[in-house]
Amino acid sequence: MGRQEAADVSEAGDSGMVPAEKAEPTAARGRRRLGHAAPRLLQSVPPGILRNSLAPVEPLSQDQLMTLHQASLRLLEEIGIEFMGAAARQAFRTAGAEVDEATGLVRIPRGLVDQALASAPASFSLTPRNPARALAVGGNHVAFGLVAGPPNIHDCVKGRRSGNYADYVTLIKLAQSFDIIHFLGNQPTAPIELPAETRHLDCYLANVTYADRVYHCSAIGRDRALDGIDVMAIARGKTREELIGDPSVITIISVNSPRRFDEAMSDGLMAMSEFGQAVVVTPFTLMGAMTPVTLAAALTQQNAEALAGIVLTQLTRPGAPVVYGAFTSNVDMHSGAPAFGTPENARATLAAGQFARLYKLPYRASNASASNVVDAQAAYESEMSIWSSVMGHANLVYHGAGWMEGGLTASFEKIVLDVEMLQMMAQVIQPIDVSPDEIALDAIAAVETGGHFFGAPHTLARYRTAFYQPLVSNWQNYENWEIAGALDATQRATKIWQQALQEYQQPPLDPAIAEELQAFAARRRQELTGRGQ
Repeated sequence: MGRQEAADVSEAGDSGMVPAEKAEPTAARGRRRLGHAAPRLLQSVPPGILRNSLAPVEPLSQDQLMTLHQASLRLLEEIGIEFMGAAARQAFRTAGAEVDEATGLVRIPRGLVDQALASAPASFSLTPRNPARALAVGGNHVAFGLVAGPPNIHDCVKGRRSGNYADYVTLIKLAQSFDIIHFLGNQPTAPIELPAETRHLDCYLANVTYADRVYHCSAIGRDRALDGIDVMAIARGKTREELIGDPSVITIISVNSPRRFDEAMSDGLMAMSEFGQAVVVTPFTLMGAMTPVTLAAALTQQNAEALAGIVLTQLTRPGAPVVYGAFTSNVDMHSGAPAFGTPENARATLAAGQFARLYKLPYRASNASASNVVDAQAAYESEMSIWSSVMGHANLVYHGAGWMEGGLTASFEKIVLDVEMLQMMAQVIQPIDVSPDEIALDAIAAVETGGHFFGAPHTLARYRTAFYQPLVSNWQNYENWEIAGALDATQRATKIWQQALQEYQQPPLDPAIAEELQAFAARRRQELTGRGQ
């Protein structure tokens, strides 16, 4: 094939590799040249554990890092952190911390911090009901999670609405449909039509029924955390006690910054740690609102708050799995509204990873955007968040897919766009193969100067898998894009999530286990409310 043939194919808007035409019937080639996009695969990365082969970006020098570390220890020792929970205060008092019962302030000596960091594991595994979906947490492993916590739902078919159980199930099904979503966050939306005191049971059951991944327990109090552990234990055919050395679930402990742990949060933390399940201690430190406006102050406060929670996990059970969490960003100083995907957010995310590595702890960061719609702002803010999370060597990236409106809305279209960005990032962090076959000196020599490699044997042997195949991106020329419907990325994302739901396959669950799960939920509803449902 000569240069003009290659140019003709390019002008035809074919989004695939040219050699594919040699294997296609003439009619198929004609359809492609008329602008019909090739069928899109929902998976563009193989399932399995991801490793980040790139070196982390480190904005702090070692001296700067240690300066902030020492400032954090002074904050813990001299200023203190408030723990509203009596059980948490008692644990600190027993360990030798100074506790002021009148104010709830706990002043933690650096010796307790050192002791906790010595016992906390540098890495651990989480095994869900499908062992093939196990997560390796720590080192250079990275995993992405579904959006967690929004009270609202949006898609371009039904619009914005309050969270409900049907949409909750849809979110779980979408997560199950994309291998790049490795775990489920805490209630990707709130099914508000269900009773508040028992809806966590419905959510846990949906998690293990419609997906087979690690999920997040609600740690608003001890009971909800233990219910989450029990549901996963039943799904795995085990008891709660048998999971102590075999963790399966995870939770986020959100610090009520500045410097306060609510009682429900500390009780949930202690319940999870007591039974050896993973805890992610995450201060929510918005510069200008929950911390001073300077990045150094925010990092110092964030670090002290995270260390306080980490110490509590180890006081509860030495060796319990714990993750250093960070969620530092800034507010709009004109309105006070939270901002995400900002330069300040990215710098803080990169720097927080340095603290986690200093302490030899796994690290959690987030994909976040303040955009109200799935538009260019949503994309560039999320890309900033994803890039800084991955280059900060986060092991767990929360809200990896679907976060909108500063966390107030979960969006089906945003899930798809985020999946595209996550899949692309997963390709970027792969090591480069420089084996002789990849260097391909013989293939280079076989093509005359000024020639092309479209029909070269080296190309023909690799063209189907040589490059990342996009989920959402459209590479047609303008004329063929118009013929195909002139859909923008958000409109294409709508079609993709609809396709994903049509193709969704529920992961198998042993009927006896399913029956046991329903019986457990019924019993717990009775205990929590005094009535069955």
